[in-house]
Amino acid sequence: MSAPAHSIAARGGPSRRGHAAALLTLGLPLIGSNVAQTAIQFVDVLMLGWYDVTALAAVTIGTSFWFLLFLLGAGFAWAVTPLVAEAAEGGDTVTARRVTRMGLWLSVAAALVFLPVFWWSEPVLRALGQDPEIAALAQSYLRITGWGMIPALFAITLRSFLSALELTRVILRISLASLVVNSVLNWVLIFGQLGAPELGLRGAGIATALVQTMGFVWFVVYAMRRCPEYDLFTRLWRFDAQVAARVFRLGLPMGLTTVAEAGLFSAAAVMMGWIGEVWLAAHGIAMQLASVTFVVHLGLSQAATVRAGRAYGRRDGRALREGAGVALALSGAAVALTVTVFLLVPELLVGLFVDPADPLRSEIVAAGVALLIIAALFQVVDAAQVMTIGLLRGVQDTAVPLAIACVSYWILGMPVGYLLAFPLGLGGQGVWLGMSVGLGAAAVMLSARFWGWSGRLSSG
Repeated sequence: MSAPAHSIAARGGPSRRGHAAALLTLGLPLIGSNVAQTAIQFVDVLMLGWYDVTALAAVTIGTSFWFLLFLLGAGFAWAVTPLVAEAAEGGDTVTARRVTRMGLWLSVAAALVFLPVFWWSEPVLRALGQDPEIAALAQSYLRITGWGMIPALFAITLRSFLSALELTRVILRISLASLVVNSVLNWVLIFGQLGAPELGLRGAGIATALVQTMGFVWFVVYAMRRCPEYDLFTRLWRFDAQVAARVFRLGLPMGLTTVAEAGLFSAAAVMMGWIGEVWLAAHGIAMQLASVTFVVHLGLSQAATVRAGRAYGRRDGRALREGAGVALALSGAAVALTVTVFLLVPELLVGLFVDPADPLRSEIVAAGVALLIIAALFQVVDAAQVMTIGLLRGVQDTAVPLAIACVSYWILGMPVGYLLAFPLGLGGQGVWLGMSVGLGAAAVMLSARFWGWSGRLSSG
């Protein structure tokens, strides 16, 4: 961890009610933004599910592949949040500017590295055991959305900068506007409305790339107008090796940690493809529903990163621990609500995604319901692990969480999922139970890491 040798001094700080108010003021727009971003994917899945089940399966595997690489590149963007939060707490606009610029540099470098992988993704997907038709369709989708990686990573970098400055309302506004534009473009390009050609899966890819580009432009315009003192884009072409190395050292473990988790879900999608098209489509639907609820915890985690980063900048150990407790309590309340919904109306939720006339509807709904019941289980541990990751990022601890993630997801979760699914014959449900094991192990070890470390600092 990059913490200084001396301890963070415990000081008087806000009450728990004050922590909750500050966290919600910062976090609610981030939650709303995450819901809007997830709704963009939700709309893609919903419209393609009504258009063609094979197209839905291809986008499920293609999107998993795209996000795996996107999350790796996004680590550099996420590193901007705690670094800018710490700098802003001390009024250091120069460091905040340098960090953000190098976040943009490293993001575009990552996107350019990933482009060839998207362009020749079909052989990779076929090597992973995917149906040849689905692999070919997924490649055509990735060849379009791959170009959206550059503006997408740029946008997430500027979003991280604005979050660190606690300017989160604009993030919500841009995300909602993107949702509206994406929905309209999907309707026009997938189904061939308003005189446009019927492009199906390719139309969804074009809509996604266009919306990512527009989102980046909106963030640039806002940052220039709202934060002129940071002068982010003047001499942007100048490379700052010292700061780039700092962002890289902090951001690479962030990206790899998230990839370790996302890779677990992508590997689950691959195994679902081995089981069959029905289970792969059901997996895509259940994952979309789980993602809608997960983003609540993700938004709280992002807010917790900022709050922890600012407490770290002040060297205020008491505020760090009290704020963490409040953040986890709020996340726990959200878990109780979403688990109840998943258990009460699973058929209704899954059925929204499949055309009533589709001959496979009953099979997909039955499989999706079985997975959604397990999703209710892993909501608890998934929320706990993402909250503690956010807190550890706020105090710039990223190396140990990476090791914990690798052990939890790939040494425990993935093998257990495979064992339950195939040798023990539980199929798709076994895959999801394995994911629950991995997430649970991560939640326990990350929690022990944060509370043990912060306790020693506060009492030192």
